[in-house]
Amino acid sequence: MRSVTSEPTLKVRGLDKYYSSQRGSYHAARGVSFDINEGEFYTLLGPSGCGKSTTLRCVAGLEHIDDGEISIGGVRVNSSASRIYVPPNRRDIGMVFQNYGIWPHMNVFDNVAFPITVSRCRMKRQEVVRRTEEALNAVQLGHLSGRQATELSGGQQQRVALARALVARPKLILLDEPLSNLDAALRESMRSELRNLQKNVGITMLFVTHDQTEALSMSDRVAVMREGVIVQEAPPREIYTRPTDTYVADFLGRINSFPAIVETADADGTVVVQVGETRLSIRSNARVVPGSKVVVAVRPENVRLRDVASQACNGLEGTVAELSFLGDAVDYRVMIDGRVVIVKETPRIPFPVGARVRVEFEPADGLIYAID
Repeated sequence: MRSVTSEPTLKVRGLDKYYSSQRGSYHAARGVSFDINEGEFYTLLGPSGCGKSTTLRCVAGLEHIDDGEISIGGVRVNSSASRIYVPPNRRDIGMVFQNYGIWPHMNVFDNVAFPITVSRCRMKRQEVVRRTEEALNAVQLGHLSGRQATELSGGQQQRVALARALVARPKLILLDEPLSNLDAALRESMRSELRNLQKNVGITMLFVTHDQTEALSMSDRVAVMREGVIVQEAPPREIYTRPTDTYVADFLGRINSFPAIVETADADGTVVVQVGETRLSIRSNARVVPGSKVVVAVRPENVRLRDVASQACNGLEGTVAELSFLGDAVDYRVMIDGRVVIVKETPRIPFPVGARVRVEFEPADGLIYAID
């Protein structure tokens, strides 16, 4: 593992990037700022067109920035104010593309060794072999070093691309949706492999994806982007359980929401709201005032189905409209005042379609968002 320093491996400040089109100028990255610490796995997450890949390409030097500053390992590689631009091959980075970028005419060894055989610092053949074998062993492909790249599976090609990014021992590795071309089963196993590799090697990684499962399962911190702006940055558990707005909440997974009116908001964080004819109590730090309109939200896994006679905690009455057996769980769709509420329950819960039920959740599991 590398020693941890106080200087971030990557520092991005006030990054702006515009693109021109027939419709005019498009502001793809809008004042983007973030740091990635040494040895950290940091993810930019968002839908297509949100600016995440643009940001990564600017860090790589594949795009010229219009404003802002980028530093890697304490060295400025981009600065609009100082007119600094360092080309990609001098930024001390490795990169893994969505399509892997494997050379089909080379074998595995030569693909991985390529960055250090063409580098400005000439390296002895013995050192090239040592580093290449070390990188291949790190991704468990040492036994395939002589195989042609065209004979590899998708997962193996992915690991070759990772080994090639590692071989020059860069300060930072950039990954642009590298798992999107794999099938579901292989994608799941590669998530675990990539995460373990990153921790074992101690390399710093900037990962770009639109897949919330990848982001939550692999990252130390996640930054959710929207329209060129980072709208929330936090560790995975925090960003999932306490999203700052409905956009982040919706993007990170299914969520039920109800329009409500605030009745009381106490200093201890207890907020009482009116949803239809029902009063609900929520534990929240949301800044709301009595009489204001809000949205109350709760994730399906935090909701429970109970008999209508239950009064255990917050509850809304409705009718089971549909259920889907998923093996380890059952997805219930409950109609409450014309609104569908999704409940993820254990298979042991026996409510049939048409049953009257009470949908309950604990005050601490509720989220409140003010309506602008």
